[in-house]
Amino acid sequence: MSDDERHDRSYEPKASSVSRELLTTSLLTAVGTAALVGIHHRYRKQQHPDASLKDYVAGMRAQLQALQSATGSTPNLKRFRYACQQVAVTWQQAYHQAIDDNKSDILDLTAMHTTTLLARPVRWVSGVASMPKNTASLNQNEHDFGVVGIDADRQLVWQTTMPERVHDIVVQPVPVTVLDAQAQHSNVEQRRDVVVMGRRPSERFWVLNTSNGQVQHAITADVNRHFYGHACYSLDGKLLYVTENDTVSLAGKIGIYDANDAYKKVAEFDSYGIGPHELIMHPDSETLVIANGGIKTEQASREELNLDTMRPSLVYLNRHDGTLLEQVTPEHNQMSIRHLAMHNNGTVMIGIQFQGEKHINVPLVLTHQRGDVSFTPLTMPNNQWQRFHQYIASVAVDSDRNLLCVTTPIGGCAAIYDLHTRELIDDVSLPDCAGASVLSSASSSANKVDNSIESSGFIVSDGQGQLTALRVSVSSEVKLDANDAEQHARIIKDSKLHMMSFDNHLQAL
Repeated sequence: MSDDERHDRSYEPKASSVSRELLTTSLLTAVGTAALVGIHHRYRKQQHPDASLKDYVAGMRAQLQALQSATGSTPNLKRFRYACQQVAVTWQQAYHQAIDDNKSDILDLTAMHTTTLLARPVRWVSGVASMPKNTASLNQNEHDFGVVGIDADRQLVWQTTMPERVHDIVVQPVPVTVLDAQAQHSNVEQRRDVVVMGRRPSERFWVLNTSNGQVQHAITADVNRHFYGHACYSLDGKLLYVTENDTVSLAGKIGIYDANDAYKKVAEFDSYGIGPHELIMHPDSETLVIANGGIKTEQASREELNLDTMRPSLVYLNRHDGTLLEQVTPEHNQMSIRHLAMHNNGTVMIGIQFQGEKHINVPLVLTHQRGDVSFTPLTMPNNQWQRFHQYIASVAVDSDRNLLCVTTPIGGCAAIYDLHTRELIDDVSLPDCAGASVLSSASSSANKVDNSIESSGFIVSDGQGQLTALRVSVSSEVKLDANDAEQHARIIKDSKLHMMSFDNHLQAL
């Protein structure tokens, strides 16, 4: 008798009993789940009167859609495991004791933030404009803004609630000496901070631990100052430089904070302009590069006061004493210089937000090197810069492959440029996209769609909850394995959906 025949015969007398056991288990599971949902919903109603049973249906539908969109057993299991982890986090928080209202002071970090953690290494950090209602803290005084850590598979590692909407995310660099030590001794570790800037105008920023999202410090602006949403570290990670506004004179300032002394403010420089927004460190490690947007705003206001007379500029400062080294202005005074990225060769990549009439066509993506008297625009087919709706939200550069990614939430697309030719490779439709960062070549093999696609590219976040990998196709004819990967003329797009709304910026560790 063959093994197959033996297996079939042994199965026959047990079939009916197994069916009864499955039916009983299914019924008990359904009853137990209904009871748990009822208890959970009753608790939620006490904390959130507007809570509805439809929330559970919407959550299950979203997870089922995610499962159905995957192909093959491995992606299904990975998505299912992730869904189970998120559900476990939700139930854990549902029964967490509510925080005492008397401890909600700004200096009490525990009361202000709730962090959930899964044990995976973090690759990127992003702001979140809308956290899932059922995974946020049940403290009624909290908003659903937050920050999340993301792993190489574009799944969430940790998520930390924030008391207000955030903007830039700045990761503390690891000094070269530490990297060398890590290469020789794998057990050498360096704790790194991630600074989370409040959305302008904000009077606060926070310092988190990159590995677990725990809040370490909450920093408040000086009197007659507010922050403009961006910051950068010195290359040795010891000092943090922050764009600020003097709310009396409305002059731009650069605040300097000591990372080794609980981020105490130690100095302040002029930005030599109005409305400084993003700033980055030059590869020479001695020079700050500042985007003066040129727009005046008063304290606690986003109202633009001087659109007709604004004067944006790109400024190079000595980071040690604030000496002005160079200052360059764009061809049109309403070309607000807002976002920057630095190529390893010292070329500054510039994203413009044009404040003039909609019919005016101006270049929105520029480059500059020290010593140049003017900016150099990249090439746009038929000079149709209106494709970006006069608004660039983020710029990210892959120096190794000479690629540049820009995003526009208003234009609803992300675009990739070839910096060798300075020409547009292609753009892809991504509604409400904003954050952009390099997709490291060390990405998980699960993220690789095809061997004919370069291992590096970019990751783009959007307000609809997607984290999208964009890769430039090496071959003109690429066959895709994944159903959720979409082929464009030159760019392969692969999106993963989350139940939250990602905010303006996304940064790699």
